[in-house]
Amino acid sequence: MKRRDFLINSSLASGMFFVPSFVSAFEKIPTNLIGHKKLVVIQLSGGNDGLNTVVPYRNDLYYKNRPNISIPKSEILNLNGELGLPPSMSSLKNLYDQGYVSIINNVGYPNPVRSHFRSADIWQTASDANEYKSSGWLGNYLDIYNQESHMAIDVDNKLSLALKGNDKSGIAAFDPKLLYKNASDPFFNKVINKHHMDEHLSEENLGYLYKQMIQAESSASYIFNKSKTYESKANYPKNAFGKQLNTTASFINSHLETKVYYVSMGGFDTHYAETNRHKRLMNILSEGLEVFVNDLKQNNTFKDTLIMVFSEFGRRVEENGSKGTDHGAANNLFLITENLKKPGIYNNHPNLADLDDNGDIKYEIDFRQVYATVLEKWLKADPKKVLGKPFNHLNFI
Repeated sequence: MKRRDFLINSSLASGMFFVPSFVSAFEKIPTNLIGHKKLVVIQLSGGNDGLNTVVPYRNDLYYKNRPNISIPKSEILNLNGELGLPPSMSSLKNLYDQGYVSIINNVGYPNPVRSHFRSADIWQTASDANEYKSSGWLGNYLDIYNQESHMAIDVDNKLSLALKGNDKSGIAAFDPKLLYKNASDPFFNKVINKHHMDEHLSEENLGYLYKQMIQAESSASYIFNKSKTYESKANYPKNAFGKQLNTTASFINSHLETKVYYVSMGGFDTHYAETNRHKRLMNILSEGLEVFVNDLKQNNTFKDTLIMVFSEFGRRVEENGSKGTDHGAANNLFLITENLKKPGIYNNHPNLADLDDNGDIKYEIDFRQVYATVLEKWLKADPKKVLGKPFNHLNFI
Protein backbone atom coordinates (compact mmCIF):
# COMPACT_ATOMS: atom_id res chain seq x y z
CA MET A 1 0.00 0.00 0.00
CA LYS A 2 1.35 3.40 -0.97
CA ARG A 3 1.43 6.10 1.69
CA ARG A 4 -0.42 8.46 -0.66
CA ASP A 5 -3.21 5.88 -1.14
CA PHE A 6 -3.38 5.38 2.59
CA LEU A 7 -3.92 9.09 3.21
CA ILE A 8 -6.51 9.43 0.47
CA ASN A 9 -8.54 6.40 1.57
CA SER A 10 -8.36 6.96 5.30
CA SER A 11 -11.62 8.25 6.73
CA LEU A 12 -9.65 9.54 9.72
CA ALA A 13 -7.28 11.73 7.75
CA SER A 14 -9.00 14.93 8.88
CA GLY A 15 -9.27 13.98 12.51
CA MET A 16 -7.34 11.22 14.18
CA PHE A 17 -4.58 10.60 11.72
CA PHE A 18 -2.86 13.91 12.31
CA VAL A 19 -2.14 12.88 15.87
CA PRO A 20 1.39 11.54 15.51
CA SER A 21 1.89 10.30 19.04
CA PHE A 22 -1.40 10.37 20.90
CA VAL A 23 -0.58 7.48 23.17
CA SER A 24 -2.17 4.11 23.31
CA ALA A 25 -0.52 4.46 26.73
CA PHE A 26 -3.99 5.17 28.15
CA GLU A 27 -3.89 1.49 29.07
CA LYS A 28 -0.21 1.45 30.04
CA ILE A 29 0.35 4.24 32.52
CA PRO A 30 -0.80 3.85 36.12
CA THR A 31 -3.72 6.09 37.04
CA ASN A 32 -1.98 7.37 40.14
CA LEU A 33 0.65 9.10 37.98
CA ILE A 34 -1.85 11.07 35.94
CA GLY A 35 -3.30 13.61 38.34
CA HIS A 36 -6.86 14.79 38.45
CA LYS A 37 -6.91 18.48 37.46
CA LYS A 38 -8.65 19.31 34.18
CA LEU A 39 -8.17 22.37 31.99
CA VAL A 40 -10.88 23.37 29.50
CA VAL A 41 -9.72 26.00 27.01
CA ILE A 42 -12.46 27.81 25.06
CA GLN A 43 -11.40 29.90 22.07
CA LEU A 44 -13.76 32.58 20.75
CA SER A 45 -12.59 32.70 17.14
CA GLY A 46 -12.85 35.91 15.16
CA GLY A 47 -11.94 38.49 17.78
CA ASN A 48 -14.63 38.94 20.41
CA ASP A 49 -15.70 42.50 21.23
CA GLY A 50 -14.50 42.71 24.82
CA LEU A 51 -15.98 46.15 25.43
CA ASN A 52 -19.48 44.90 24.67
CA THR A 53 -18.81 41.79 26.77
CA VAL A 54 -17.49 43.44 29.93
CA VAL A 55 -18.96 46.90 29.58
CA PRO A 56 -17.42 50.04 31.18
CA TYR A 57 -20.89 51.51 31.59
CA ARG A 58 -19.76 54.34 33.90
CA ASN A 59 -17.29 55.63 31.32
CA ASP A 60 -18.66 58.34 29.04
CA LEU A 61 -15.90 57.62 26.47
CA TYR A 62 -17.44 54.20 25.87
CA TYR A 63 -20.75 55.77 24.82
CA LYS A 64 -19.06 58.59 22.91
CA ASN A 65 -17.11 56.11 20.78
CA ARG A 66 -20.08 53.80 20.29
CA PRO A 67 -23.24 55.85 19.74
CA ASN A 68 -25.01 53.00 17.90
CA ILE A 69 -23.71 49.72 19.31
CA SER A 70 -23.15 50.47 23.01
CA ILE A 71 -25.17 48.61 25.65
CA PRO A 72 -27.60 51.01 27.39
CA LYS A 73 -26.79 51.70 31.04
CA SER A 74 -30.31 50.73 32.05
CA GLU A 75 -29.77 47.18 30.74
CA ILE A 76 -26.36 46.49 32.28
CA LEU A 77 -25.93 43.65 34.79
CA ASN A 78 -23.68 45.36 37.33
CA LEU A 79 -20.47 43.62 38.40
CA ASN A 80 -18.54 46.12 40.52
CA GLY A 81 -20.10 49.55 40.05
CA GLU A 82 -17.90 50.33 37.03
CA LEU A 83 -18.11 47.29 34.79
CA GLY A 84 -21.09 45.13 33.89
CA LEU A 85 -22.35 42.41 31.57
CA PRO A 86 -24.97 42.79 28.83
CA PRO A 87 -28.38 41.22 29.55
CA SER A 88 -27.60 38.42 27.09
CA MET A 89 -25.01 37.16 29.60
CA SER A 90 -27.32 36.70 32.58
CA SER A 91 -26.36 33.02 32.81
CA LEU A 92 -22.69 33.91 33.22
CA LYS A 93 -23.71 36.56 35.77
CA ASN A 94 -25.19 33.72 37.83
CA LEU A 95 -21.79 32.02 37.89
CA TYR A 96 -20.10 35.34 38.68
CA ASP A 97 -22.39 35.91 41.65
CA GLN A 98 -21.41 32.49 43.04
CA GLY A 99 -17.73 33.48 42.99
CA TYR A 100 -16.79 31.18 40.11
CA VAL A 101 -15.61 33.82 37.60
CA SER A 102 -12.49 35.96 37.43
CA ILE A 103 -12.22 38.53 34.64
CA ILE A 104 -8.73 39.63 33.62
CA ASN A 105 -8.74 42.88 31.65
CA ASN A 106 -6.25 44.25 29.12
CA VAL A 107 -4.74 40.90 28.13
CA GLY A 108 -2.57 40.88 25.02
CA TYR A 109 1.07 40.95 23.93
CA PRO A 110 3.69 43.43 22.66
CA ASN A 111 3.42 44.67 19.06
CA PRO A 112 -0.07 43.21 18.52
CA VAL A 113 -0.98 41.70 15.17
CA ARG A 114 -4.49 42.34 13.82
CA SER A 115 -4.63 39.40 11.42
CA HIS A 116 -6.98 36.64 12.60
CA PHE A 117 -4.76 33.77 11.53
CA ARG A 118 -1.49 35.23 12.71
CA SER A 119 -2.81 36.44 16.05
CA ALA A 120 -4.53 33.09 16.64
CA ASP A 121 -1.21 31.36 15.90
CA ILE A 122 0.54 33.62 18.40
CA TRP A 123 -1.97 32.74 21.13
CA GLN A 124 -1.88 29.04 20.26
CA THR A 125 1.91 28.76 20.12
CA ALA A 126 2.71 31.33 22.85
CA SER A 127 5.19 32.98 20.49
CA ASP A 128 6.33 36.58 20.19
CA ALA A 129 4.70 38.66 17.47
CA ASN A 130 7.78 38.31 15.24
CA GLU A 131 8.37 34.64 16.03
CA TYR A 132 6.93 31.68 14.11
CA LYS A 133 6.47 28.27 15.74
CA SER A 134 5.04 25.03 14.42
CA SER A 135 4.11 23.58 17.79
CA GLY A 136 1.45 24.78 20.22
CA TRP A 137 1.89 25.61 23.89
CA LEU A 138 -0.21 22.64 24.98
CA GLY A 139 1.55 20.47 22.42
CA ASN A 140 4.84 21.47 24.04
CA TYR A 141 3.32 20.51 27.38
CA LEU A 142 2.50 17.07 25.97
CA ASP A 143 5.98 16.73 24.46
CA ILE A 144 7.67 17.40 27.78
CA TYR A 145 5.30 15.61 30.13
CA ASN A 146 3.75 12.85 28.07
CA GLN A 147 5.66 10.18 29.96
CA GLU A 148 3.71 11.31 33.00
CA SER A 149 0.48 10.74 31.08
CA HIS A 150 -0.57 14.25 30.16
CA MET A 151 -3.11 13.98 27.39
CA ALA A 152 -5.33 16.37 25.44
CA ILE A 153 -8.53 16.22 23.40
CA ASP A 154 -9.76 18.83 20.95
CA VAL A 155 -13.55 18.51 21.01
CA ASP A 156 -13.75 19.22 17.29
CA ASN A 157 -13.31 17.50 13.94
CA LYS A 158 -9.83 18.94 13.50
CA LEU A 159 -6.88 19.40 15.79
CA SER A 160 -5.97 22.91 16.92
CA LEU A 161 -2.37 24.08 16.53
CA ALA A 162 -2.38 24.68 20.29
CA LEU A 163 -2.42 20.90 20.86
CA LYS A 164 0.19 19.96 18.26
CA GLY A 165 3.67 19.21 19.56
CA ASN A 166 6.89 18.32 17.79
CA ASP A 167 6.70 14.71 18.98
CA LYS A 168 3.39 14.33 20.80
CA SER A 169 -0.01 15.77 20.04
CA GLY A 170 -3.60 15.69 21.20
CA ILE A 171 -6.48 14.05 19.37
CA ALA A 172 -9.56 15.51 17.69
CA ALA A 173 -12.68 13.84 19.09
CA PHE A 174 -15.90 15.74 18.48
CA ASP A 175 -17.99 12.56 18.40
CA PRO A 176 -16.47 9.63 20.34
CA LYS A 177 -18.89 7.12 18.77
CA LEU A 178 -17.99 8.20 15.23
CA LEU A 179 -14.32 8.24 16.15
CA TYR A 180 -14.58 4.65 17.35
CA LYS A 181 -16.57 3.62 14.27
CA ASN A 182 -13.98 5.10 11.93
CA ALA A 183 -11.15 3.42 13.82
CA SER A 184 -12.98 0.10 13.47
CA ASP A 185 -13.34 0.50 9.72
CA PRO A 186 -12.35 -2.67 7.79
CA PHE A 187 -9.79 -0.61 5.88
CA PHE A 188 -8.01 0.14 9.15
CA ASN A 189 -8.08 -3.49 10.22
CA LYS A 190 -6.72 -4.51 6.85
CA VAL A 191 -3.77 -2.18 7.30
CA ILE A 192 -3.16 -3.21 10.91
CA ASN A 193 -3.24 -6.91 10.03
CA LYS A 194 -1.04 -6.59 6.98
CA HIS A 195 2.26 -8.38 7.64
CA HIS A 196 3.99 -8.08 4.28
CA MET A 197 5.62 -4.87 3.13
CA ASP A 198 4.42 -3.54 -0.20
CA GLU A 199 7.23 -2.99 -2.64
CA HIS A 200 6.06 0.60 -3.17
CA LEU A 201 6.14 1.52 0.53
CA SER A 202 9.40 2.06 2.36
CA GLU A 203 10.09 0.37 5.67
CA GLU A 204 10.14 3.78 7.33
CA ASN A 205 6.72 4.75 5.97
CA LEU A 206 5.24 1.37 6.78
CA GLY A 207 6.47 1.60 10.35
CA TYR A 208 5.13 5.14 10.67
CA LEU A 209 1.69 4.29 9.29
CA TYR A 210 1.41 1.06 11.22
CA LYS A 211 2.30 2.80 14.47
CA GLN A 212 -0.28 5.54 13.88
CA MET A 213 -3.03 3.04 13.12
CA ILE A 214 -2.38 1.05 16.30
CA GLN A 215 -2.32 4.19 18.42
CA ALA A 216 -5.42 5.72 16.78
CA GLU A 217 -7.44 2.53 17.18
CA SER A 218 -6.39 2.16 20.81
CA SER A 219 -7.19 5.79 21.67
CA ALA A 220 -10.55 5.75 19.92
CA SER A 221 -11.55 2.54 21.67
CA TYR A 222 -10.56 3.88 25.07
CA ILE A 223 -12.34 7.23 24.64
CA PHE A 224 -15.55 5.65 23.35
CA ASN A 225 -15.77 2.82 25.88
CA LYS A 226 -14.86 5.04 28.82
CA SER A 227 -17.09 8.01 27.93
CA LYS A 228 -20.19 5.93 27.21
CA THR A 229 -20.28 4.99 30.90
CA TYR A 230 -21.69 8.45 31.60
CA GLU A 231 -24.80 9.98 30.05
CA SER A 232 -25.53 13.59 30.91
CA LYS A 233 -29.01 14.48 32.14
CA ALA A 234 -28.30 18.20 31.74
CA ASN A 235 -30.32 20.19 29.22
CA TYR A 236 -27.60 21.66 27.00
CA PRO A 237 -28.51 24.33 24.41
CA LYS A 238 -29.29 22.87 20.98
CA ASN A 239 -26.34 24.39 19.13
CA ALA A 240 -22.82 23.37 18.12
CA PHE A 241 -21.23 24.97 21.18
CA GLY A 242 -23.69 23.22 23.49
CA LYS A 243 -22.83 19.91 21.78
CA GLN A 244 -19.11 20.49 22.34
CA LEU A 245 -19.65 21.29 26.01
CA ASN A 246 -21.92 18.28 26.44
CA THR A 247 -19.23 16.02 24.95
CA THR A 248 -16.56 17.63 27.13
CA ALA A 249 -18.67 17.08 30.24
CA SER A 250 -19.19 13.44 29.31
CA PHE A 251 -15.42 13.01 29.03
CA ILE A 252 -14.75 14.70 32.37
CA ASN A 253 -17.62 13.09 34.26
CA SER A 254 -16.71 9.61 32.99
CA HIS A 255 -13.22 10.24 34.39
CA LEU A 256 -11.17 10.00 31.23
CA GLU A 257 -7.49 10.19 32.05
CA THR A 258 -7.20 13.38 30.02
CA LYS A 259 -5.78 16.64 31.32
CA VAL A 260 -6.69 19.21 28.65
CA TYR A 261 -9.84 19.81 26.59
CA TYR A 262 -10.01 22.38 23.79
CA VAL A 263 -13.29 23.89 22.54
CA SER A 264 -13.82 26.54 19.85
CA MET A 265 -16.73 28.82 19.07
CA GLY A 266 -16.72 30.98 15.93
CA GLY A 267 -18.58 33.97 14.51
CA PHE A 268 -16.96 36.82 16.44
CA ASP A 269 -15.65 38.86 13.49
CA THR A 270 -18.35 41.53 13.86
CA HIS A 271 -17.42 44.18 11.30
CA TYR A 272 -21.03 45.11 10.57
CA ALA A 273 -24.46 45.03 12.24
CA GLU A 274 -22.83 43.88 15.44
CA THR A 275 -25.57 44.46 18.00
CA ASN A 276 -27.87 41.52 17.32
CA ARG A 277 -25.09 39.18 16.23
CA HIS A 278 -23.02 39.78 19.34
CA LYS A 279 -26.07 39.51 21.58
CA ARG A 280 -26.82 36.08 20.13
CA LEU A 281 -23.19 34.93 20.52
CA MET A 282 -23.01 36.09 24.13
CA ASN A 283 -26.25 34.28 24.90
CA ILE A 284 -24.93 31.03 23.38
CA LEU A 285 -21.65 31.34 25.28
CA SER A 286 -23.23 32.30 28.58
CA GLU A 287 -26.03 29.73 28.60
CA GLY A 288 -23.69 26.95 27.52
CA LEU A 289 -21.18 27.72 30.25
CA GLU A 290 -23.81 27.77 33.00
CA VAL A 291 -25.21 24.37 31.99
CA PHE A 292 -21.67 22.98 31.68
CA VAL A 293 -20.61 24.19 35.13
CA ASN A 294 -23.80 22.91 36.75
CA ASP A 295 -23.34 19.54 35.03
CA LEU A 296 -19.82 19.26 36.45
CA LYS A 297 -21.01 20.36 39.88
CA GLN A 298 -23.70 17.68 39.90
CA ASN A 299 -20.98 15.11 39.31
CA ASN A 300 -18.44 16.56 41.76
CA THR A 301 -15.92 17.31 39.00
CA PHE A 302 -16.14 21.10 38.83
CA LYS A 303 -13.85 21.44 41.85
CA ASP A 304 -11.03 19.96 39.77
CA THR A 305 -11.80 21.83 36.54
CA LEU A 306 -10.49 25.20 35.35
CA ILE A 307 -12.15 26.86 32.35
CA MET A 308 -10.29 29.56 30.40
CA VAL A 309 -12.12 31.62 27.76
CA PHE A 310 -10.09 33.79 25.36
CA SER A 311 -10.17 35.39 21.90
CA GLU A 312 -7.24 36.18 19.61
CA PHE A 313 -7.79 39.95 19.97
CA GLY A 314 -10.41 42.50 20.95
CA ARG A 315 -12.12 45.09 18.76
CA ARG A 316 -11.44 48.74 18.04
CA VAL A 317 -12.84 51.07 20.72
CA GLU A 318 -14.61 53.27 18.18
CA GLU A 319 -17.42 51.70 16.17
CA ASN A 320 -17.10 51.77 12.37
CA GLY A 321 -19.48 53.12 9.73
CA SER A 322 -21.23 49.76 9.38
CA LYS A 323 -22.37 49.70 13.01
CA GLY A 324 -19.73 47.15 13.84
CA THR A 325 -16.17 47.10 15.11
CA ASP A 326 -12.82 46.45 13.43
CA HIS A 327 -9.89 44.39 14.65
CA GLY A 328 -8.34 45.62 17.87
CA ALA A 329 -5.70 44.53 20.34
CA ALA A 330 -5.94 43.85 24.11
CA ASN A 331 -9.04 42.12 25.43
CA ASN A 332 -10.55 40.51 28.50
CA LEU A 333 -10.15 36.86 29.43
CA PHE A 334 -12.43 34.74 31.65
CA LEU A 335 -11.36 32.13 34.18
CA ILE A 336 -14.04 29.92 35.73
CA THR A 337 -13.50 27.53 38.65
CA GLU A 338 -14.32 26.98 42.32
CA ASN A 339 -10.66 27.56 43.17
CA LEU A 340 -10.25 31.28 42.48
CA LYS A 341 -8.06 33.32 44.81
CA LYS A 342 -9.51 36.52 43.43
CA PRO A 343 -13.01 36.11 42.00
CA GLY A 344 -14.62 39.06 40.26
CA ILE A 345 -12.66 41.76 38.41
CA TYR A 346 -8.99 40.80 38.66
CA ASN A 347 -7.23 43.99 37.57
CA ASN A 348 -7.56 47.51 36.16
CA HIS A 349 -10.40 48.54 33.92
CA PRO A 350 -9.57 49.35 30.27
CA ASN A 351 -8.24 52.90 29.99
CA LEU A 352 -10.27 54.44 27.17
CA ALA A 353 -8.45 57.77 27.54
CA ASP A 354 -5.06 56.21 26.79
CA LEU A 355 -5.27 54.13 23.63
CA ASP A 356 -2.52 53.01 21.25
CA ASP A 357 -1.89 54.72 17.90
CA ASN A 358 -4.57 52.62 16.22
CA GLY A 359 -7.25 53.51 18.76
CA ASP A 360 -7.04 50.19 20.56
CA ILE A 361 -6.80 49.21 24.21
CA LYS A 362 -3.21 48.80 25.39
CA TYR A 363 -2.22 45.50 26.91
CA GLU A 364 -1.34 45.36 30.58
CA ILE A 365 -0.99 41.61 31.07
CA ASP A 366 0.84 39.34 28.63
CA PHE A 367 -1.39 36.34 27.85
CA ARG A 368 1.61 34.10 28.49
CA GLN A 369 1.51 35.18 32.14
CA VAL A 370 -1.90 33.52 32.28
CA TYR A 371 -0.52 30.40 30.58
CA ALA A 372 2.47 30.29 32.93
CA THR A 373 0.18 30.52 35.95
CA VAL A 374 -2.10 27.76 34.67
CA LEU A 375 0.85 25.51 33.83
CA GLU A 376 2.57 25.83 37.19
CA LYS A 377 -0.32 26.19 39.61
CA TRP A 378 -2.92 23.98 37.93
CA LEU A 379 -1.15 21.47 35.70
CA LYS A 380 1.98 21.30 37.88
CA ALA A 381 4.26 21.84 34.90
CA ASP A 382 7.39 23.93 34.45
CA PRO A 383 6.16 26.98 32.48
CA LYS A 384 9.67 28.00 31.40
CA LYS A 385 10.21 24.64 29.71
CA VAL A 386 6.80 24.70 28.05
CA LEU A 387 6.77 28.37 26.97
CA GLY A 388 10.48 28.64 26.23
CA LYS A 389 11.14 31.53 28.60
CA PRO A 390 9.96 32.79 31.99
CA PHE A 391 6.87 34.93 32.57
CA ASN A 392 5.67 36.49 35.81
CA HIS A 393 2.85 34.58 37.42
CA LEU A 394 -0.54 35.97 38.36
CA ASN A 395 -2.56 35.24 41.47
CA PHE A 396 -5.96 34.06 40.29
CA ILE A 397 -5.62 30.41 41.42
